[in-house]
Amino acid sequence: MNNTNPKRILVNALSGIGDALMFTPALVKLREIYPDAQIDTLVMFKGVKDIYTRLPQINNVVFFDFMKEGAVNSLKFVLGLRGKYDLSINVYPSNRAEYNVISLLQGSKKRAAVRYLRQDKKNLGFLNNVSIIEEDSRHNVEENILLIEQLTGKKIKDIPPLQFPLNEDDTNFAETWLENNNINESDYIVGFHAGCNTLKNHINRRWSPENFANLGKKLITDKNAKVLVFGGPDEADLKSGIVQSINSERAFQVNTGSMSQTAAVMKRCNTFVTNDSGLMHVASAMKLNVVALIGPTNRNYIYPWQTNHIISTINLDCAPCFYYSPKPLTCTRSDKLYKCIKDLSVEQVMTDISRLEGGR
Repeated sequence: MNNTNPKRILVNALSGIGDALMFTPALVKLREIYPDAQIDTLVMFKGVKDIYTRLPQINNVVFFDFMKEGAVNSLKFVLGLRGKYDLSINVYPSNRAEYNVISLLQGSKKRAAVRYLRQDKKNLGFLNNVSIIEEDSRHNVEENILLIEQLTGKKIKDIPPLQFPLNEDDTNFAETWLENNNINESDYIVGFHAGCNTLKNHINRRWSPENFANLGKKLITDKNAKVLVFGGPDEADLKSGIVQSINSERAFQVNTGSMSQTAAVMKRCNTFVTNDSGLMHVASAMKLNVVALIGPTNRNYIYPWQTNHIISTINLDCAPCFYYSPKPLTCTRSDKLYKCIKDLSVEQVMTDISRLEGGR
């Protein structure tokens, strides 16, 4: 579907860091196909802004906090974009009704998005006039790439890795942080991310802080590891609680001023153990060994892209039960709610770490 090449393109990256990162391979190809177009992005999370402002494929990053600004100011802002773009693209899986309405109100003649298999009509997917239908067997990166193929009429053979370039300031910050905490080149480092998005009941995708703490103790005792605990500003109590529970001078809470500084420190990790979260995808972009702790989520959507990884899971018959939809995460088991993540043992994760690292 490729008539006149668009001159002005707006990418609506209004969901979180992970979704934004999983669109970056599509951004690379979009820029290759439309080298002369103005490509802007609209974001509402500062972590996404931090990543997108450093991508050479993007001309401008427009930041607007829809949740903080409220309905009236948000409507005024979106209407202020009318007539400025020929094409708008919703980053997959941001195809809920509010995102589709925002795209419509922006006034682009072409509006591209991946349509949900479930509840698409309820989510006003028909408001988009360039689309593909999602498949549960495809990764989010692949969905975005196929949408670009549909939009441009160009077949894409080679899909790039996730894009998150670091600069000298980021590297200098990481080197200073590591030096201040006496972390040397010879140290074996394991990173943790115990958080994830809490919206729509997704806090139940988390492995427990107690499990992370016990894993940290075991890594320190058995492998002489140093453990770095990462997370955003809203996860400060979670991070500090795990470090306090590990109760070792070899466990560290990582506090930074930006997503790029976080990524730069993460890059030093030999292995990264994480819930299904934005930092899981940052770890993928940094090409780390990733142990992904997956319970109810369809792993096909979100497995660590183009990096050495292992999915740590207990493979229940009822999993996966969470697919993309506006419905909150729920569990219908009668024996134990969210058994798929709660019964994932520290011993299994330790085994998976060793398997991933080749028996270290």
